[in-house]
This record gives sequence, structure tokens and C-alpha cells, in this order.
Amino acid sequence: MEADSPRGKGYRGLAMEGAVARRYSKLRSTDAQIEDWRRQADQLTAGLADGARVLEVAPGPGFFAVELARIGRFRVTGLDISRTFVEIERKNARAAGVSVDFRWGDASAMPFGDGSFELIVCQAAFKNFSRPRKAIDEMHRALSEGGTAVIQDMRKDASDAAIRAEVEAMRLGFFGAFMTRRILGGLRRRAYTVDQFQEMASGSRFRGAEITASGIGVEVRLTRRNSPA
Repeated sequence: MEADSPRGKGYRGLAMEGAVARRYSKLRSTDAQIEDWRRQADQLTAGLADGARVLEVAPGPGFFAVELARIGRFRVTGLDISRTFVEIERKNARAAGVSVDFRWGDASAMPFGDGSFELIVCQAAFKNFSRPRKAIDEMHRALSEGGTAVIQDMRKDASDAAIRAEVEAMRLGFFGAFMTRRILGGLRRRAYTVDQFQEMASGSRFRGAEITASGIGVEVRLTRRNSPA
């Protein structure tokens, strides 16, 4: 498996800044996607106590964090390495009339104290981190005891057939479907297999994870265990 990068930057590939980030934000703002994030927000926070602290790592345009805040029961924070995205996130939160503390920072060196959150979520971004092992350990540090980190991303071992099925479900036109298949194929090369996620989790401070693969994606649940009394 690819080792953590020695480079100073916190992301692999090109940064999503400026016009690229703004274009991406527009692509991710459809009603169907917003509704999907709303459902996910309800699912991922089920069982969390009122006032729980929730962090989204690499929220991009911030739409999911906004839906978390809409629930009205949690203190929501977002952390992104793109300064343009932080600007977009704050604008989207203001437009939605919700309070989210969006900050700039690196997932492998989070600007938060130990035990700051009860839930950490990272969607479709983990494959872009240049120091994935360090990012996982930072999640452990930033979680309170008993807290959970959820990583949802594409998996490297997704089949071509699974990608085709995923794109067909999007009901895109011919050109849109063709381009989306190409994009997903490129992202797959950067992603991790289920076994690689298990290896990273086992070698981290979490000492393991619950991993579920479905379609082209994988969900990794990491729980910070309570310290012995």
C-alpha cells in the first residue's frame, strides 16, 4: 500500500481552488444531491445526544455539513484544506440560515484539541489525503471516548460493472455518462481497497474498524474505545 507522502501539502494531485472549486460546487448543488445529503445526515446522527459535536473533514462546498446543522441538535464544524471551499462553505451556510464553524486546515494536523468531537465524517475525500495514516490517527485524537469516525469513499476494488451500474442509475445523457465513467475510473486508481483500509485501521490508534463495501463504495467506521478505568 502507498505510504504516507513526505510532501508538505495535505492533498494528492491538484488543489481544488478558484474557478475549479466554484465549478465543482455548482455540479454538487442539485436538488437530488441535497436530498441525499439530508437523508445521510439523519442516518449518521441517529442516536447522537443533543448538543453533540460533529466534524466534517473535507466538506467541499459544505452542503452535507449544512444539512447536519439543519437538524438543529448538534454543534457542527467543517475542516477543509481549500481556502476557496471554506469561502463557499461559509456562504452556503449563511444562505441556509444555519451555523457551521468552517475552518481552513489539514486533516493530518487538525487544529482541534483532544476529544473535541463525538462524530467525525469524511465523504469522498479520503483518497485525496497525502498522509492517510496520520489523518486516521488525528481523527482518533480529536474524538471523545466512545466517539465514531465514518469514512465513506470509492473503493479501488470496485469493478467496471459496478461503475457502469452506478452511472446508469444517475440517468445521464450519453456524453454525461461517458465522462462520468471516465472520471470514476480515474478516481478508482487513487482510492484504496477494502483490505488496504483494514490494514490502515488496524495499524492506527483505533486498532481496527467495521468496514462495509457496497456498489463502488466503502464505509469505514472507526470507534475510539473508552480507556480502562
